[in-house]
Amino acid sequence: MDDVLTIAGVPLRSRLLLGTGKYASPEQCVAAIEASGAELVTVAIRRLDLDNPDAKTELDYIDWSAHRVLPNTAGCRTVEEALFTARLGRSVTGSNWVKLEVIPDPTYLLPDPIGTLRAAEQLIAEGFVVLPYIHADPVLAKHLEEAGCATVMPLGSAIGSGQGLLTLDEIRIIIENARVPVVVDAGIGAPSDAALAMEVGADAVLVNTAVAKAADPPLMAAAMRKAVEAGREAYRAGRIARRPYASASSPAEGVPQLARAGG
Repeated sequence: MDDVLTIAGVPLRSRLLLGTGKYASPEQCVAAIEASGAELVTVAIRRLDLDNPDAKTELDYIDWSAHRVLPNTAGCRTVEEALFTARLGRSVTGSNWVKLEVIPDPTYLLPDPIGTLRAAEQLIAEGFVVLPYIHADPVLAKHLEEAGCATVMPLGSAIGSGQGLLTLDEIRIIIENARVPVVVDAGIGAPSDAALAMEVGADAVLVNTAVAKAADPPLMAAAMRKAVEAGREAYRAGRIARRPYASASSPAEGVPQLARAGG
């Protein structure tokens, strides 16, 4: 165990974080979580039916002795909404961790950089462990780190789009400069996307739609688990440099040369 992901001083056994939205049933969600091996599991507080004390929610189906809950502020369009939802999440779950989302745009679901920073500063002052979801903006990522965020979570592409890592160059810069874990969040559509994120040095990835909307969510969750593990091992191993020309696998020196016919 010499390569452990640690967030806010807490060691995590898996570098795959999993969301709980969009599944066909709670049972399918639980099966995917188990297949993924994920320890940190996000739950959208605004999606819970908290007005009905008898209604079952994701919190009732998941084995929280084996997983850690990460409340998120999905659906919040303003700083005030995000602050209220984070506080509500802490009250409901008992966790002071929060995945911070401030998303005023309902069409492209791009996060508000200024609102995210303001909300993060306030939540950190209130004792929250903040994991902010952001566009792949290296300058914003550094500001959030300096404000005290436990991670930065840049998007690979639009939420739920499955387009892969369209922001790969910016993610590389964030990774190069970050002193907190970098979690690639949003846009991952296939295990190859998750593997690539890990290969370039991301500390973890968060996946939801690619698993929840797959034809077989538990099987896709297992595939994501393997991809994250393989990508991390590839990063640690160190890939070869890209070359503009071929390089023979076998040396040419010392190899007997055949005489040309008619020589």
